Amino acid sequence: MLESWRSKWELLSAYFRYPKAIRKPIYTTNAVKAVRRQFRKLTKTKGAFPNENSLLKLLFGINQVSNKWTMPISNWALTIAQLSIYFKVRLDGIIKI
Repeated sequence: MLESWRSKWELLSAYFRYPKAIRKPIYTTNAVKAVRRQFRKLTKTKGAFPNENSLLKLLFGINQVSNKWTMPISNWALTIAQLSIYFKVRLDGIIKI
């Protein structure tokens, strides 16, 4: 495993060149995977619904998972400001700052 890190260190260390405000959105892709995992956990055993309550339980679970994604992102203004410095060309025309 250590050899893998050493051989890929140039790629991995690029992550640390950015300020914390940018690093957080980069590693939050893991959060996207976590939500997908939660949805999969809720739906993987459901081939059919034997009764109305089982369907309601599933819908309630999906609602609970989706509520987590409606919360505001902390320090979003700082993150956008930092992204506009590092990735100006990519954000032109998409985000007005």
